[in-house]
Order: sequence, then structure tokens, then C-alpha cells
Amino acid sequence: MDRQQSDGESAAVEDVVVLVNGNGVVTAENHLLTVNHSMASSSLDHRVFGRKENLVLAYKTLGVVFGGLVTSPLYVYPSMPLKSPTEDDYLGIYSIMFWTLSLIGVVKYASIALKADDHGEGGTFALYSLLCRNINIGILSSKRVESNSSLLSTNQYGESEKQSRLGKFFERSLVSRRVLLFIAILGMCMLIGDGILTPAISVLSAMDGVRAPFPSVSKTLVEALSAIVLIALFMLQKFGTSRVSFLFSPIMGAWTLFTPMVGIYSIIKHYPSIFKAISPHYLFRFFLRNGKEGWLLLGGTVLCITGSEAMFADLGHFNRSSIQIAFLFAIYPSLVLTYAGQTAYLIRHPNDHDDGFYKFIPSAVYWPVFVIATLAAIVASQSLISATFSVIKQSVVLDYFPRVKVVHTSSSKEGEVYSPEVNFILMILCVAVILIFGDGKDIGNAFGVVVSMVMLITTILLTLVMIIIWRTPPILTALYFITFFVMEGIYVSAVFTKIPEGGWIPFAISFILAFIMFGWFYGRQRKIEYEVTHKIDLDRLRLLLSDPGVQRVPGLCFFYTNIQDGLTPILGHYINNMKSLHQVTVFTTLRYLLVPKVAPHERIVVKKLGLKGVYGCIIQYGYADSLGLEGNDFVTQVTDTLRDHISNCSDEEALISSDDAEIFDLEAAKLAGVVHVRGKTRFYIGKNCSWFDRTMLAFYEVLHSNCRPALPALGTPLPQRIEVGMLYEA
Repeated sequence: MDRQQSDGESAAVEDVVVLVNGNGVVTAENHLLTVNHSMASSSLDHRVFGRKENLVLAYKTLGVVFGGLVTSPLYVYPSMPLKSPTEDDYLGIYSIMFWTLSLIGVVKYASIALKADDHGEGGTFALYSLLCRNINIGILSSKRVESNSSLLSTNQYGESEKQSRLGKFFERSLVSRRVLLFIAILGMCMLIGDGILTPAISVLSAMDGVRAPFPSVSKTLVEALSAIVLIALFMLQKFGTSRVSFLFSPIMGAWTLFTPMVGIYSIIKHYPSIFKAISPHYLFRFFLRNGKEGWLLLGGTVLCITGSEAMFADLGHFNRSSIQIAFLFAIYPSLVLTYAGQTAYLIRHPNDHDDGFYKFIPSAVYWPVFVIATLAAIVASQSLISATFSVIKQSVVLDYFPRVKVVHTSSSKEGEVYSPEVNFILMILCVAVILIFGDGKDIGNAFGVVVSMVMLITTILLTLVMIIIWRTPPILTALYFITFFVMEGIYVSAVFTKIPEGGWIPFAISFILAFIMFGWFYGRQRKIEYEVTHKIDLDRLRLLLSDPGVQRVPGLCFFYTNIQDGLTPILGHYINNMKSLHQVTVFTTLRYLLVPKVAPHERIVVKKLGLKGVYGCIIQYGYADSLGLEGNDFVTQVTDTLRDHISNCSDEEALISSDDAEIFDLEAAKLAGVVHVRGKTRFYIGKNCSWFDRTMLAFYEVLHSNCRPALPALGTPLPQRIEVGMLYEA
């Protein structure tokens, strides 16, 4: 398998990385450079597909998008604390699940949310990105770039419009912008929490099927077996999913087909009139009859919609039509029939709800269903684990998360990644959840918090998109917001009562992750703001070098910078204190592109900067490229490219010296010695800083001190590395 890895490439490499975001714009931290959108985006949503292609894509979504959703029948009923339930209780519960699937699954996600993509990308953070591209709601004013102003005044159809009142409010209020960013980050962290809980509850619920034919098997043994399966699954992550991905969709397809067939059998045998529960009056009667107890049961029924967020979050890997086809014509009918069959069985056997999913499976097909269920649980786990890696990787690349190592396990799929540190932490947390909270109800409570919070956050952000960008008529926006905010708010209020009983697990994990991401992002943006404000332009560099006390010393220097239309302020700090600059200095920037590989002739781009012996160099690389160049090899490639550029440059670009003399100076500098200089910056937090800046920047410095170092993948020898320390005034 073609596996490419990098420490620095996985990150916004400290002070040197140039990034490509999802809207086809390259950001050199704070600078925009237009690129070909077809190179920058891997989204399929902008391609035109025929009916056949959409059907093929819809089939593929079964193994990637809907793993969590279609395996939810394994644990929904066992997660409910039912006490002597009656026939009317079960009819009311099924009515709740039917309308939850219909309103949230069909109306909210399949019909509305899928249209709120950010250039084909979905998820809570895509909604935030969409808002950022249309109004200035970055937490720092420096994030707004004039070259992108044309994007900020147009709607999704390219029509120029005046800013809405709500948009102007967010632009004026720093507190509201910070709150909105934190909400978006919290939603993404809840998805990461989903990656912890889905493997735990899916595998545990599937393995629990062993106890039916073998009653002597204890729950402790089931928990141990589940932990072993999960450990094996996490140990295999380093090999990637390409070799086994072709198995995913057939497995989930078999599960999607098999469970409703069993459901139909159960309906016919036990309670043929189950579909009368579709009438909403059973739902209202359930709450009138059970009161507070019925409200508390919502913490279990919300799990029927588990994984629906993946429809939106995984939009970038497929397209809108394929996801809608798969959900509306396969997943939704399958779940409706499966839950109907389970409910029909429980109406006739009301005391079996604690015994899990397998009780309603006929003995003749028990073992085939058990095998398929176990494989489906593993596939669902794999999908969420892979999605977590992808979320972490994108967060790191976009500078929302501290640097971690990322390994690309496929040379053709940008999203197929693996992170050793993240994998180890996920494995520990998943196994701990099973061994410490082995009771399905406790894990279900935790899962309910994740599901309900992500849905509510999506509703809030989508409402803002409707108001600010789509300009949806107020009555329709109000209808959407009131319906789903009230519905999901009730779910959230119910699951929050379960926080002492396991519900605190994902909430604590997500809150910690959100704080880490917010702190890292805020610190990075403050550094960018300082660098842009204090950047060194060529006129300033010429003035610095004209000082008689500044000497041009022999040697070749690679000075790393992340600024495109200027130079890092560390350069001025370096020259003022060292009183020197190397005879040949190459200001080097790394540029990360969301393409598999950059052609060799496009890898290194050089240019003269108008001063003798001073050059600019951009190193471009894709997600499947390796930056593991040895120091001498890296230097040789750059100097060879410089030599060719000097020889071929036009008369207007020529310097005072001749080409031959310039090439001679370059070779002489290389022979005199090579040095790599990069900045190591810290914040100086003065007494005038606000308490918010003091707290967040101090936290950022802790993260910065403990994350992976920058530039390890360039292979520069240690004796040639120089770090220039500088304090940035906060």
C-alpha cells in the first residue's frame, strides 16, 4: 500500500505552512492566493452525475455514511429505562421514533441541511465556514482580507445583496463571534465524541448476542470480548481501509435488507396493526399518560436517529443526490420496518426489552443475523474512527488543532488518513468506556448527549445560514427553527438529566477538545495578526541591509517565512541583533495543496526578490507527497532550480551582476556552508492585556510547547538548524 506520512505536513507547520481551504483559496495564514478550484477541492458535489453514477454512489454510501444510523436498533430499546411498559407505551414510543426519523432524518437533513454545503463540504464546521465567507465573523479583524471582499457581499447565487441585520450584529459584536466559533468547534468535538462512543456501544451491543444461545456467558466476559475486538480494530488502523473497503457496503447492504425482513416477519406474527402508531395522537397520549417518566425516556429514543449527522458531515465524500437516494429509498424504510418489528415483538413480550436486539430475531436465522450484526458494528465503528481521523487532520491543516502526526494510507484518497496519537487515545477511551461503563444504559446515556447536542448545534447554525445567506422568508425560517429547536431542545433537556449516569463522558471530552481547539486557533490568529502588522517588505529589507554595520557573511541561508507579500518580522529581529545576513539568502515557504501529488517540475517555485543574493522559494506538496527530503537533497534541488531560474530569467529580472557571476556566488555560498533559520516565537503578555488574552494566550503557549516541532520532515541536519527567538507583544 502506498503510504505517505509526515509530522510537519500534518500540521499548519509552525510559521511556514501555506494552506488550501475548502473554498478553493490558498491561505498563507492570513493571505489569499487564488488557485484552480478543481485542484483544491476533492468534493464530488460540483460534478454532474447521471442516474447510474448516482445509484453506484448511493450504494457506496451504505458502508461509509450510514453505518451508525442502521446499527442503532442494536441498542435503542436496551438503553431505555422502561418500568412495566404497556401496549400503549410501546405504541407511543414507536410513534416518537417514527416522527423523529421522519422530521429530523427526512425533513431536516435529507431535504434542508444537505443544501447548506460549503463548496460540497458538509458538517457543523462547514456551516460556520459558509457564514465566514459571507460575513466578517472571524474572531480577529485581521482575518478579513480585501482580496476576498467580493465573496463577502454575494449570496449563494452570486447576487450582490446588502448585509442582513443579524449579519451586521455578528460583525459588530466580538462576544457573539467568539460564542459562535465556540459553538461550531463544540459541534465538531461532539462528532469526535461520536467516534469514541459509536465503536463502544455498537460492538458491545453486537457481542451481547452471544449470551442468548449461551446463557452462562457473563456480561463481564462480553465486555472483555468487546474490548479485545476494539483493540484489534484500532491496531489495524495503521494499514488503512483501502484493502477492506470493498467489503463495507455489501455488509451494510445485507444488514439494511435483512433487518427489515425480520421486522416484517415480527409484525405479521406478533402485532400486524403496529403502523397505527404512526398517528401522532399516540405520541401525545404517551406523554399525557407518563408525564416526567415519558420525558426521561426520550434519552433512549433519541438514539434512533444516531448517525444522521453523518449524512451532512460526509457530504464531501459523495454528493447530495446519492445520499438522498440511499437514505430515502433504503435506510429510512429499513429503520421504520426494523423498529416496527421490534416494537411489535415487545408488545407481546413486554419483559424482554432489557435483553437486547436479538430477542426478536427468530431462532432459524439467529446466527446469520448475529454474524452480520457483528460485522456491521465493526464497519460502523470503522466509519466513525476514520471520520474522526479526517476531522482531526482537517482541523490541524486549518490550524484549529495542535500539530499531530498524520499518515496518509492512500495515495489517491485525501480523506483516508491515520494518526498514531489520535488512534491510541481513541483506543484507550473506547476500551475504558466499555470496561468502566459496561452497562448499555450508561453508554446509551452518554451517546444521547452527543446525538442531541450535535443536532441542536446544526439547527442553530443552519438557521443563521437561512437568515444571513439564503434570505429565506421569515415565516419559513421561524417554522423551521421553532419546530426543530423545540423538538431537539426537549431531547437535550432529557439527556442532560442523565449526565450523572454516564452522560458526562462525551460532554467532558468534547468541552476539553473544544477548549483546546479554540485556544490553539486564537493563539495562532494572534500571531498572524502580529506578523501581518509588522511584516518586513523589500524596501525595509533594503534599508536594513544599507546599514554600514550590517555585513553579508559567506554561506547559504534558508530563512523560513509564512508571509507571501512580505517577510516575517523575525527577519528584522535577526538582522538588528546579528548585524549580518548570509551572502545568499532564500526565503522559503511551504505550501500545502489538497491534491494527491504535485508534479516534480512544480514542486519548487523560485524567484528573485530584487536584491543581490536574495531569493524567494515556495515548496508545494500534496497530501500524498512525502516531505522526507534529506537536508543535502533538499538543498541540491533548490539550488539546481535557482541556477536554472537565473540562467533563464528575462532581462528585466536580471540583477546588476551577470548570470554567470550570480551562479558563481550561489555555488560559492553553498560550499561555504548551509544553514536553516526559523523563528521560535512566544507571546509577551503585558499588564495591559485583558484577562481573556492572558488566559487564552497562556494556554496557547502551553499547547505550543508540547505539540510536535515544526519542519522535522525536511530532514535538515541538526547542526545546520538555527532557531531565532522573538517575543510578540500581545
